[in-house]
Amino acid sequence: MPEVTEKNDAHITVQDLTMAYGDFVIQRDLNFTVRRSDIFIIMGGSGCGKSTLLRHLVGLRSPARGKVLYDGESFWDADPSDQVRMMRRFGVMYQSGALWSSMTLAENVALALEEYTALRPAQIRELVSLKLALVGLSGFDEFYPSEISGGMQKRAGVARAMALDPEILFFDEPSAGLDPISARRLDNLILELRDSLGATMVVVTHELASILAIGNNSVFLDPITKTMIASGDPKTLLAESKDPRVHSFLTRGEG
Repeated sequence: MPEVTEKNDAHITVQDLTMAYGDFVIQRDLNFTVRRSDIFIIMGGSGCGKSTLLRHLVGLRSPARGKVLYDGESFWDADPSDQVRMMRRFGVMYQSGALWSSMTLAENVALALEEYTALRPAQIRELVSLKLALVGLSGFDEFYPSEISGGMQKRAGVARAMALDPEILFFDEPSAGLDPISARRLDNLILELRDSLGATMVVVTHELASILAIGNNSVFLDPITKTMIASGDPKTLLAESKDPRVHSFLTRGEG
Protein backbone atom coordinates (compact mmCIF):
# COMPACT_ATOMS: atom_id res chain seq x y z
CA MET A 1 0.00 0.00 0.00
CA PRO A 2 1.36 3.48 -0.81
CA GLU A 3 2.52 5.49 2.18
CA VAL A 4 -0.07 8.01 3.30
CA THR A 5 1.21 11.26 4.77
CA GLU A 6 -0.89 14.16 3.54
CA LYS A 7 -3.34 15.88 5.89
CA ASN A 8 -6.12 15.57 3.36
CA ASP A 9 -5.77 11.78 3.60
CA ALA A 10 -7.31 11.94 7.09
CA HIS A 11 -10.43 9.79 6.85
CA ILE A 12 -11.43 9.91 10.53
CA THR A 13 -10.23 12.54 12.99
CA VAL A 14 -10.91 12.28 16.73
CA GLN A 15 -10.50 15.54 18.65
CA ASP A 16 -10.42 15.89 22.46
CA LEU A 17 -12.86 12.99 22.84
CA THR A 18 -14.07 12.08 26.33
CA MET A 19 -16.26 9.00 26.83
CA ALA A 20 -18.30 8.61 30.00
CA TYR A 21 -21.28 6.85 31.53
CA GLY A 22 -22.78 9.60 33.65
CA ASP A 23 -20.02 10.85 35.93
CA PHE A 24 -17.86 7.76 35.34
CA VAL A 25 -15.17 8.57 32.77
CA ILE A 26 -14.07 5.69 30.52
CA GLN A 27 -11.42 7.59 28.49
CA ARG A 28 -10.60 11.28 28.20
CA ASP A 29 -8.72 13.60 25.84
CA LEU A 30 -8.40 11.20 22.91
CA ASN A 31 -6.76 12.72 19.82
CA PHE A 32 -5.84 10.62 16.79
CA THR A 33 -6.24 10.38 13.03
CA VAL A 34 -7.19 7.39 10.90
CA ARG A 35 -5.77 7.86 7.41
CA ARG A 36 -7.48 6.69 4.26
CA SER A 37 -6.78 2.97 3.63
CA ASP A 38 -5.27 2.47 7.09
CA ILE A 39 -5.81 -0.72 9.01
CA PHE A 40 -6.18 1.13 12.30
CA ILE A 41 -6.01 -0.87 15.53
CA ILE A 42 -7.78 0.19 18.73
CA MET A 43 -5.83 -1.70 21.37
CA GLY A 44 -5.32 -1.93 25.11
CA GLY A 45 -6.04 -4.25 28.01
CA SER A 46 -9.45 -5.50 29.11
CA GLY A 47 -11.81 -2.82 30.33
CA CYS A 48 -9.96 0.11 28.77
CA GLY A 49 -12.89 1.16 26.56
CA LYS A 50 -11.97 -0.24 23.13
CA SER A 51 -15.49 -1.34 22.17
CA THR A 52 -16.95 1.80 23.75
CA LEU A 53 -14.73 3.89 21.47
CA LEU A 54 -15.95 1.89 18.48
CA ARG A 55 -19.56 2.65 19.45
CA HIS A 56 -18.70 6.37 19.53
CA LEU A 57 -17.12 6.13 16.07
CA VAL A 58 -20.06 4.36 14.42
CA GLY A 59 -22.73 6.64 15.87
CA LEU A 60 -24.17 4.37 18.57
CA ARG A 61 -23.10 6.52 21.54
CA SER A 62 -22.49 10.25 21.77
CA PRO A 63 -19.36 11.59 23.49
CA ALA A 64 -19.35 13.47 26.77
CA ARG A 65 -17.04 15.93 25.05
CA GLY A 66 -15.10 16.27 21.81
CA LYS A 67 -15.60 15.54 18.13
CA VAL A 68 -15.47 12.73 15.61
CA LEU A 69 -14.92 14.01 12.06
CA TYR A 70 -15.31 12.13 8.79
CA ASP A 71 -13.43 13.88 5.98
CA GLY A 72 -13.54 17.00 8.13
CA GLU A 73 -17.30 16.83 8.82
CA SER A 74 -18.26 16.58 12.50
CA PHE A 75 -20.55 13.60 13.01
CA TRP A 76 -22.00 14.58 16.39
CA ASP A 77 -22.59 18.21 15.35
CA ALA A 78 -24.45 17.19 12.19
CA ASP A 79 -28.20 17.07 11.65
CA PRO A 80 -29.77 13.59 12.00
CA SER A 81 -30.22 13.34 8.23
CA ASP A 82 -26.52 14.10 7.68
CA GLN A 83 -25.59 11.57 10.35
CA VAL A 84 -27.56 8.91 8.48
CA ARG A 85 -25.79 9.92 5.27
CA MET A 86 -22.40 9.49 6.94
CA MET A 87 -23.39 6.18 8.51
CA ARG A 88 -24.27 4.83 5.08
CA ARG A 89 -20.51 4.94 4.42
CA PHE A 90 -19.85 2.51 7.29
CA GLY A 91 -19.89 -1.26 7.48
CA VAL A 92 -19.72 -2.92 10.89
CA MET A 93 -18.80 -6.47 11.82
CA TYR A 94 -19.82 -7.17 15.40
CA GLN A 95 -17.94 -9.52 17.72
CA SER A 96 -20.57 -12.27 17.59
CA GLY A 97 -21.02 -11.99 13.84
CA ALA A 98 -24.63 -10.96 14.62
CA LEU A 99 -26.12 -13.06 11.82
CA TRP A 100 -29.84 -13.79 11.89
CA SER A 101 -30.00 -17.51 12.69
CA SER A 102 -33.33 -17.98 10.86
CA MET A 103 -31.92 -16.59 7.60
CA THR A 104 -29.50 -18.11 5.12
CA LEU A 105 -26.16 -16.41 4.52
CA ALA A 106 -27.54 -14.95 1.29
CA GLU A 107 -30.59 -13.56 3.09
CA ASN A 108 -28.39 -12.03 5.79
CA VAL A 109 -26.18 -10.27 3.26
CA ALA A 110 -29.18 -9.18 1.18
CA LEU A 111 -30.94 -7.36 4.04
CA ALA A 112 -29.18 -4.00 3.61
CA LEU A 113 -29.44 -4.18 -0.18
CA GLU A 114 -33.19 -4.76 0.03
CA GLU A 115 -33.64 -1.97 2.57
CA TYR A 116 -31.44 0.76 1.13
CA THR A 117 -31.29 0.22 -2.63
CA ALA A 118 -33.75 0.02 -5.52
CA LEU A 119 -32.02 -2.98 -7.05
CA ARG A 120 -34.10 -5.76 -8.56
CA PRO A 121 -34.09 -9.19 -6.84
CA ALA A 122 -31.90 -10.70 -9.56
CA GLN A 123 -29.34 -7.89 -9.14
CA ILE A 124 -29.35 -8.37 -5.37
CA ARG A 125 -28.76 -12.11 -5.74
CA GLU A 126 -25.82 -11.42 -8.04
CA LEU A 127 -24.28 -8.90 -5.61
CA VAL A 128 -24.81 -11.22 -2.64
CA SER A 129 -23.00 -14.05 -4.43
CA LEU A 130 -20.15 -11.66 -5.23
CA LYS A 131 -19.83 -10.51 -1.59
CA LEU A 132 -19.81 -14.08 -0.32
CA ALA A 133 -17.22 -15.04 -2.94
CA LEU A 134 -15.00 -12.14 -1.82
CA VAL A 135 -14.82 -13.65 1.68
CA GLY A 136 -14.27 -17.20 0.45
CA LEU A 137 -17.86 -18.42 0.87
CA SER A 138 -18.81 -19.03 -2.74
CA GLY A 139 -21.45 -21.75 -2.89
CA PHE A 140 -22.60 -21.26 0.70
CA ASP A 141 -25.45 -18.86 -0.15
CA GLU A 142 -28.22 -21.18 1.08
CA PHE A 143 -26.48 -22.35 4.25
CA TYR A 144 -27.73 -21.23 7.65
CA PRO A 145 -25.29 -19.86 10.27
CA SER A 146 -25.69 -23.00 12.39
CA GLU A 147 -24.49 -25.13 9.48
CA ILE A 148 -21.06 -23.49 9.14
CA SER A 149 -18.02 -23.08 11.38
CA GLY A 150 -17.29 -20.11 13.64
CA GLY A 151 -14.64 -18.82 11.27
CA MET A 152 -17.05 -19.02 8.35
CA GLN A 153 -19.68 -17.17 10.39
CA LYS A 154 -17.17 -14.37 10.97
CA ARG A 155 -16.45 -14.18 7.23
CA ALA A 156 -20.18 -14.10 6.51
CA GLY A 157 -20.40 -11.19 8.95
CA VAL A 158 -17.73 -9.42 6.91
CA ALA A 159 -19.70 -10.05 3.70
CA ARG A 160 -22.79 -8.50 5.28
CA ALA A 161 -20.77 -5.50 6.49
CA MET A 162 -19.56 -4.99 2.90
CA ALA A 163 -23.04 -5.22 1.35
CA LEU A 164 -23.36 -1.51 0.56
CA ASP A 165 -19.72 -1.04 -0.51
CA PRO A 166 -18.73 1.06 2.54
CA GLU A 167 -15.72 3.36 2.59
CA ILE A 168 -14.92 2.34 6.18
CA LEU A 169 -15.21 -1.10 7.75
CA PHE A 170 -15.31 -1.45 11.54
CA PHE A 171 -14.48 -4.76 13.25
CA ASP A 172 -15.17 -5.49 16.93
CA GLU A 173 -12.84 -8.27 18.15
CA PRO A 174 -13.05 -10.17 14.84
CA SER A 175 -10.82 -13.04 16.01
CA ALA A 176 -12.56 -13.61 19.34
CA GLY A 177 -13.33 -17.29 19.85
CA LEU A 178 -11.43 -18.47 16.79
CA ASP A 179 -8.60 -20.99 16.71
CA PRO A 180 -5.21 -19.62 15.57
CA ILE A 181 -5.53 -20.91 12.00
CA SER A 182 -9.02 -19.40 11.53
CA ALA A 183 -7.86 -16.15 13.13
CA ARG A 184 -4.93 -15.97 10.70
CA ARG A 185 -7.24 -16.56 7.74
CA LEU A 186 -9.47 -13.72 8.93
CA ASP A 187 -6.43 -11.43 9.27
CA ASN A 188 -5.43 -12.31 5.71
CA LEU A 189 -8.96 -11.57 4.54
CA ILE A 190 -8.87 -8.10 6.13
CA LEU A 191 -5.57 -7.38 4.37
CA GLU A 192 -6.89 -8.64 1.04
CA LEU A 193 -10.05 -6.55 1.29
CA ARG A 194 -8.11 -3.42 2.17
CA ASP A 195 -5.83 -3.94 -0.81
CA SER A 196 -8.57 -4.86 -3.29
CA LEU A 197 -11.29 -2.42 -2.18
CA GLY A 198 -9.18 0.44 -0.86
CA ALA A 199 -11.40 0.65 2.22
CA THR A 200 -10.28 2.05 5.56
CA MET A 201 -10.37 -0.56 8.33
CA VAL A 202 -10.80 0.14 12.05
CA VAL A 203 -10.23 -2.97 14.18
CA VAL A 204 -10.82 -3.39 17.91
CA THR A 205 -8.66 -6.25 19.14
CA HIS A 206 -6.44 -7.44 21.97
CA GLU A 207 -5.00 -10.30 19.88
CA LEU A 208 -1.27 -9.62 19.62
CA ALA A 209 -0.73 -11.72 16.49
CA SER A 210 -3.44 -9.80 14.63
CA ILE A 211 -2.22 -6.41 15.83
CA LEU A 212 1.27 -6.98 14.48
CA ALA A 213 0.16 -8.84 11.33
CA ILE A 214 -2.34 -6.36 9.94
CA GLY A 215 -2.09 -2.99 11.71
CA ASN A 216 -0.23 -0.03 10.21
CA ASN A 217 -1.64 2.58 12.60
CA SER A 218 -3.12 2.40 16.10
CA VAL A 219 -4.10 4.00 19.36
CA PHE A 220 -3.33 2.47 22.76
CA LEU A 221 -5.92 3.06 25.50
CA ASP A 222 -4.77 2.83 29.11
CA PRO A 223 -7.35 1.90 31.79
CA ILE A 224 -5.24 3.35 34.63
CA THR A 225 -4.74 6.89 33.37
CA LYS A 226 -7.99 6.69 31.35
CA THR A 227 -6.46 8.19 28.23
CA MET A 228 -4.36 7.21 25.23
CA ILE A 229 -0.67 6.72 25.96
CA ALA A 230 0.61 5.79 22.49
CA SER A 231 -0.32 5.93 18.81
CA GLY A 232 1.26 4.93 15.50
CA ASP A 233 2.33 1.78 13.70
CA PRO A 234 2.18 -1.10 16.24
CA LYS A 235 5.44 -2.56 14.92
CA THR A 236 7.16 0.79 15.47
CA LEU A 237 5.70 1.00 18.97
CA LEU A 238 7.00 -2.51 19.68
CA ALA A 239 10.51 -1.50 18.59
CA GLU A 240 10.68 2.02 20.00
CA SER A 241 8.15 2.69 22.77
CA LYS A 242 9.71 3.43 26.16
CA ASP A 243 6.40 3.18 28.02
CA PRO A 244 6.49 -0.04 30.08
CA ARG A 245 2.72 -0.55 29.73
CA VAL A 246 2.86 -0.41 25.94
CA HIS A 247 5.98 -2.58 25.81
CA SER A 248 4.47 -5.16 28.16
CA PHE A 249 1.27 -5.34 26.09
CA LEU A 250 3.14 -5.79 22.81
CA THR A 251 5.61 -8.39 24.12
CA ARG A 252 3.13 -10.80 25.72
CA GLY A 253 4.19 -14.40 25.34
CA GLU A 254 7.86 -13.63 24.70
CA GLY A 255 9.01 -15.28 27.91
